[in-house]
Amino acid sequence: MKTSKSRTGFFSFPYVVWMILFVVVPLLIMAYYGFTDQNGNFTWSNILSMAEPIHRKALWTSVRLSVVCTLICILLALPLAAVIRSLHIKSSGFVIFIFILPMWMNFLLRTYAWLSILEKNGILNQILSFLHLPTQSILYTPYAVVLGMVYNYLPFMILPLYSVMVKIDQSVIEAAQDLGSSKLNLVRRVILPLSMPGINTGIIAVFVPSVSTFVISRMLGGGTNDLIGDLIEAQFLGASYNPHLGSAMALVLMVIVLFMMSLFNQFGSEEEGAMI
Repeated sequence: MKTSKSRTGFFSFPYVVWMILFVVVPLLIMAYYGFTDQNGNFTWSNILSMAEPIHRKALWTSVRLSVVCTLICILLALPLAAVIRSLHIKSSGFVIFIFILPMWMNFLLRTYAWLSILEKNGILNQILSFLHLPTQSILYTPYAVVLGMVYNYLPFMILPLYSVMVKIDQSVIEAAQDLGSSKLNLVRRVILPLSMPGINTGIIAVFVPSVSTFVISRMLGGGTNDLIGDLIEAQFLGASYNPHLGSAMALVLMVIVLFMMSLFNQFGSEEEGAMI
Protein backbone atom coordinates (compact mmCIF):
# COMPACT_ATOMS: atom_id res chain seq x y z
CA MET A 1 0.00 0.00 0.00
CA LYS A 2 2.80 2.40 0.91
CA THR A 3 4.60 1.54 -2.32
CA SER A 4 1.45 2.30 -4.33
CA LYS A 5 1.02 5.66 -2.59
CA SER A 6 4.66 6.58 -3.10
CA ARG A 7 4.41 5.75 -6.79
CA THR A 8 1.28 7.86 -7.10
CA GLY A 9 3.02 10.76 -5.37
CA PHE A 10 6.08 10.35 -7.59
CA PHE A 11 4.09 10.48 -10.83
CA SER A 12 1.90 13.36 -9.64
CA PHE A 13 4.91 15.47 -8.60
CA PRO A 14 5.56 16.93 -12.10
CA TYR A 15 1.88 17.86 -12.36
CA VAL A 16 1.97 19.61 -8.97
CA VAL A 17 5.10 21.53 -9.97
CA TRP A 18 3.49 22.51 -13.27
CA MET A 19 0.35 23.76 -11.51
CA ILE A 20 2.37 25.78 -9.02
CA LEU A 21 4.58 27.40 -11.68
CA PHE A 22 1.93 28.14 -14.30
CA VAL A 23 -1.28 28.53 -12.26
CA VAL A 24 -0.57 29.49 -8.66
CA VAL A 25 2.41 31.77 -9.28
CA PRO A 26 0.71 33.76 -12.11
CA LEU A 27 -2.38 34.20 -9.94
CA LEU A 28 -0.25 35.51 -7.07
CA ILE A 29 1.55 37.91 -9.41
CA MET A 30 -1.78 39.11 -10.80
CA ALA A 31 -3.14 39.61 -7.27
CA TYR A 32 -0.03 41.58 -6.31
CA TYR A 33 -0.33 43.91 -9.28
CA GLY A 34 -4.09 44.24 -8.84
CA PHE A 35 -3.82 45.44 -5.24
CA THR A 36 -0.81 47.73 -5.62
CA ASP A 37 -0.11 51.02 -7.36
CA GLN A 38 2.83 52.13 -9.50
CA ASN A 39 4.97 52.53 -6.37
CA GLY A 40 4.12 49.11 -4.95
CA ASN A 41 1.80 50.47 -2.24
CA PHE A 42 -1.38 48.62 -1.33
CA THR A 43 -4.52 50.17 -2.83
CA TRP A 44 -8.15 49.40 -3.62
CA SER A 45 -8.31 51.96 -6.42
CA ASN A 46 -7.64 49.44 -9.18
CA ILE A 47 -10.49 47.19 -8.07
CA LEU A 48 -12.85 50.12 -7.45
CA SER A 49 -12.14 51.46 -10.94
CA MET A 50 -14.38 48.67 -12.26
CA ALA A 51 -17.29 50.83 -11.08
CA GLU A 52 -16.43 53.44 -13.72
CA PRO A 53 -19.03 53.63 -16.53
CA ILE A 54 -16.71 52.48 -19.33
CA HIS A 55 -15.51 49.45 -17.37
CA ARG A 56 -18.97 48.61 -16.05
CA LYS A 57 -20.44 48.79 -19.53
CA ALA A 58 -17.74 46.56 -21.03
CA LEU A 59 -18.17 44.01 -18.23
CA TRP A 60 -21.95 43.94 -18.59
CA THR A 61 -21.69 43.60 -22.38
CA SER A 62 -19.23 40.71 -22.00
CA VAL A 63 -21.47 38.81 -19.58
CA ARG A 64 -24.62 39.50 -21.62
CA LEU A 65 -23.17 38.40 -24.96
CA SER A 66 -21.53 35.37 -23.37
CA VAL A 67 -24.79 34.22 -21.79
CA VAL A 68 -26.56 34.67 -25.14
CA CYS A 69 -23.78 32.72 -26.87
CA THR A 70 -23.99 29.93 -24.30
CA LEU A 71 -27.77 29.64 -24.59
CA ILE A 72 -27.61 29.55 -28.40
CA CYS A 73 -24.93 26.86 -28.24
CA ILE A 74 -27.13 24.77 -25.93
CA LEU A 75 -30.15 25.11 -28.23
CA LEU A 76 -28.07 24.13 -31.26
CA ALA A 77 -25.99 21.42 -29.60
CA LEU A 78 -28.85 19.46 -28.00
CA PRO A 79 -30.58 18.40 -31.25
CA LEU A 80 -27.25 18.05 -33.07
CA ALA A 81 -25.83 15.76 -30.38
CA ALA A 82 -29.07 13.74 -30.37
CA VAL A 83 -28.97 13.33 -34.15
CA ILE A 84 -25.30 12.32 -34.10
CA ARG A 85 -26.05 9.80 -31.34
CA SER A 86 -28.77 8.20 -33.48
CA LEU A 87 -26.38 7.66 -36.41
CA HIS A 88 -24.34 4.55 -37.06
CA ILE A 89 -21.09 4.52 -35.12
CA LYS A 90 -19.00 5.11 -38.26
CA SER A 91 -21.29 7.88 -39.48
CA SER A 92 -21.35 9.59 -36.08
CA GLY A 93 -17.55 9.51 -35.95
CA PHE A 94 -17.38 11.18 -39.34
CA VAL A 95 -19.86 13.90 -38.32
CA ILE A 96 -17.89 14.59 -35.14
CA PHE A 97 -14.76 14.84 -37.28
CA ILE A 98 -16.51 17.43 -39.49
CA PHE A 99 -17.32 19.54 -36.42
CA ILE A 100 -13.77 19.28 -35.09
CA LEU A 101 -12.06 19.91 -38.45
CA PRO A 102 -12.46 23.74 -38.41
CA MET A 103 -10.82 23.80 -34.97
CA TRP A 104 -7.59 22.63 -36.60
CA MET A 105 -7.33 25.98 -38.34
CA ASN A 106 -5.94 29.05 -36.64
CA PHE A 107 -8.46 30.97 -34.52
CA LEU A 108 -7.67 34.24 -36.34
CA LEU A 109 -8.15 32.64 -39.76
CA ARG A 110 -11.56 31.33 -38.76
CA THR A 111 -12.58 34.78 -37.55
CA TYR A 112 -11.17 36.47 -40.67
CA ALA A 113 -13.35 34.16 -42.75
CA TRP A 114 -16.44 35.69 -41.17
CA LEU A 115 -15.20 39.13 -42.20
CA SER A 116 -15.37 38.10 -45.84
CA ILE A 117 -18.80 36.56 -45.27
CA LEU A 118 -20.44 39.43 -43.37
CA GLU A 119 -18.86 42.53 -44.96
CA LYS A 120 -20.90 44.86 -47.13
CA ASN A 121 -19.95 43.14 -50.37
CA GLY A 122 -19.36 39.79 -48.73
CA ILE A 123 -20.64 36.35 -49.56
CA LEU A 124 -23.83 36.70 -47.50
CA ASN A 125 -24.97 39.90 -49.19
CA GLN A 126 -24.02 38.56 -52.61
CA ILE A 127 -26.29 35.57 -52.03
CA LEU A 128 -29.10 37.84 -50.79
CA SER A 129 -28.71 40.10 -53.82
CA PHE A 130 -28.80 37.09 -56.14
CA LEU A 131 -32.08 36.02 -54.49
CA HIS A 132 -33.40 39.62 -54.80
CA LEU A 133 -33.58 39.96 -51.02
CA PRO A 134 -32.51 43.04 -49.03
CA THR A 135 -28.87 43.04 -47.96
CA GLN A 136 -27.93 43.03 -44.29
CA SER A 137 -25.41 45.10 -42.30
CA ILE A 138 -24.42 42.58 -39.65
CA LEU A 139 -20.70 43.28 -39.47
CA TYR A 140 -19.50 45.51 -36.60
CA THR A 141 -22.62 44.84 -34.55
CA PRO A 142 -23.22 42.75 -31.40
CA TYR A 143 -24.94 40.17 -33.64
CA ALA A 144 -21.68 39.60 -35.54
CA VAL A 145 -19.80 39.20 -32.25
CA VAL A 146 -22.29 36.60 -30.98
CA LEU A 147 -22.19 34.83 -34.35
CA GLY A 148 -18.41 34.62 -34.17
CA MET A 149 -18.57 33.30 -30.61
CA VAL A 150 -21.13 30.65 -31.46
CA TYR A 151 -19.18 29.51 -34.50
CA ASN A 152 -15.90 29.21 -32.60
CA TYR A 153 -17.24 27.67 -29.38
CA LEU A 154 -20.15 25.48 -30.55
CA PRO A 155 -17.95 22.34 -30.84
CA PHE A 156 -17.09 22.74 -27.15
CA MET A 157 -20.79 22.29 -26.38
CA ILE A 158 -21.46 19.49 -28.85
CA LEU A 159 -18.58 17.22 -27.83
CA PRO A 160 -19.40 16.89 -24.09
CA LEU A 161 -23.10 16.55 -24.88
CA TYR A 162 -22.47 13.81 -27.43
CA SER A 163 -20.07 11.99 -25.09
CA VAL A 164 -22.82 11.88 -22.43
CA MET A 165 -25.75 11.11 -24.76
CA VAL A 166 -23.95 8.22 -26.44
CA LYS A 167 -23.73 6.51 -23.03
CA ILE A 168 -27.50 6.68 -22.45
CA ASP A 169 -28.81 3.13 -22.54
CA GLN A 170 -31.23 2.73 -25.44
CA SER A 171 -33.35 0.40 -23.31
CA VAL A 172 -34.13 3.33 -20.99
CA ILE A 173 -35.52 5.34 -23.90
CA GLU A 174 -37.45 2.33 -25.21
CA ALA A 175 -38.90 1.69 -21.73
CA ALA A 176 -40.16 5.27 -21.53
CA GLN A 177 -41.75 4.95 -24.96
CA ASP A 178 -43.37 1.62 -24.03
CA LEU A 179 -44.87 3.29 -20.95
CA GLY A 180 -46.58 5.84 -23.20
CA SER A 181 -44.20 8.76 -22.83
CA SER A 182 -44.64 11.44 -25.48
CA LYS A 183 -41.60 12.81 -27.34
CA LEU A 184 -41.75 15.99 -25.27
CA ASN A 185 -41.83 14.10 -21.97
CA LEU A 186 -39.14 11.76 -23.23
CA VAL A 187 -36.84 14.72 -23.81
CA ARG A 188 -37.85 16.56 -20.62
CA ARG A 189 -37.95 13.62 -18.18
CA VAL A 190 -35.31 11.24 -19.57
CA ILE A 191 -32.85 12.70 -22.07
CA LEU A 192 -32.31 16.12 -20.48
CA PRO A 193 -31.71 14.85 -16.91
CA LEU A 194 -29.27 12.22 -18.15
CA SER A 195 -27.53 14.84 -20.31
CA MET A 196 -27.06 17.42 -17.54
CA PRO A 197 -23.39 16.49 -16.87
CA GLY A 198 -22.62 17.20 -20.52
CA ILE A 199 -24.62 20.42 -20.47
CA ASN A 200 -22.78 21.67 -17.37
CA THR A 201 -19.41 20.83 -18.90
CA GLY A 202 -20.41 22.51 -22.16
CA ILE A 203 -21.56 25.65 -20.35
CA ILE A 204 -18.19 25.98 -18.66
CA ALA A 205 -16.31 25.24 -21.90
CA VAL A 206 -18.30 27.91 -23.80
CA PHE A 207 -18.98 30.63 -21.24
CA VAL A 208 -15.45 30.97 -19.84
CA PRO A 209 -13.64 31.66 -23.15
CA SER A 210 -16.49 33.74 -24.58
CA VAL A 211 -16.70 36.11 -21.60
CA SER A 212 -12.97 36.84 -21.78
CA THR A 213 -12.55 36.97 -25.56
CA PHE A 214 -11.17 40.07 -27.26
CA VAL A 215 -10.16 38.96 -30.77
CA ILE A 216 -13.72 38.28 -31.93
CA SER A 217 -15.09 41.56 -30.58
CA ARG A 218 -12.21 43.53 -32.09
CA MET A 219 -12.49 41.97 -35.55
CA LEU A 220 -16.24 41.44 -35.91
CA GLY A 221 -17.31 44.23 -33.57
CA GLY A 222 -15.05 46.79 -35.20
CA GLY A 223 -14.04 48.35 -31.88
CA THR A 224 -17.57 49.64 -31.31
CA ASN A 225 -18.49 46.78 -28.97
CA ASP A 226 -15.58 46.64 -26.53
CA LEU A 227 -15.70 43.73 -24.12
CA ILE A 228 -13.84 43.42 -20.85
CA GLY A 229 -11.21 41.33 -22.64
CA ASP A 230 -10.48 44.27 -24.96
CA LEU A 231 -9.93 46.60 -22.00
CA ILE A 232 -7.65 44.10 -20.26
CA GLU A 233 -5.61 43.66 -23.43
CA ALA A 234 -5.31 47.45 -23.80
CA GLN A 235 -3.84 47.74 -20.30
CA PHE A 236 -1.04 45.29 -21.13
CA LEU A 237 -0.42 45.82 -24.85
CA GLY A 238 -1.94 49.21 -25.62
CA ALA A 239 -0.57 52.74 -25.41
CA SER A 240 -2.07 53.20 -21.93
CA TYR A 241 0.14 50.53 -20.37
CA ASN A 242 -1.07 49.85 -16.83
CA PRO A 243 -0.57 46.26 -15.63
CA HIS A 244 -1.97 47.14 -12.20
CA LEU A 245 -5.36 48.13 -13.63
CA GLY A 246 -5.29 45.23 -16.10
CA SER A 247 -4.60 42.74 -13.32
CA ALA A 248 -7.44 44.18 -11.22
CA MET A 249 -9.82 43.81 -14.17
CA ALA A 250 -8.70 40.21 -14.66
CA LEU A 251 -9.25 39.46 -10.96
CA VAL A 252 -12.77 40.92 -11.02
CA LEU A 253 -13.55 38.98 -14.19
CA MET A 254 -12.27 35.77 -12.61
CA VAL A 255 -14.49 36.26 -9.56
CA ILE A 256 -17.52 36.93 -11.76
CA VAL A 257 -16.79 33.84 -13.88
CA LEU A 258 -16.53 31.66 -10.75
CA PHE A 259 -19.81 33.12 -9.46
CA MET A 260 -21.57 32.50 -12.78
CA MET A 261 -20.23 28.95 -12.89
CA SER A 262 -21.60 28.27 -9.42
CA LEU A 263 -24.99 29.57 -10.54
CA PHE A 264 -24.96 27.40 -13.66
CA ASN A 265 -23.98 24.33 -11.64
CA GLN A 266 -26.62 25.05 -9.00
CA PHE A 267 -29.28 25.51 -11.66
CA GLY A 268 -28.19 22.31 -13.36
CA SER A 269 -28.36 20.34 -10.10
CA GLU A 270 -31.84 21.67 -9.30
CA GLU A 271 -33.11 20.92 -12.81
CA GLU A 272 -31.68 17.41 -12.72
CA GLY A 273 -33.29 16.73 -9.35
CA ALA A 274 -36.65 18.20 -10.38
CA MET A 275 -36.80 16.30 -13.67
CA ILE A 276 -35.96 12.98 -12.09
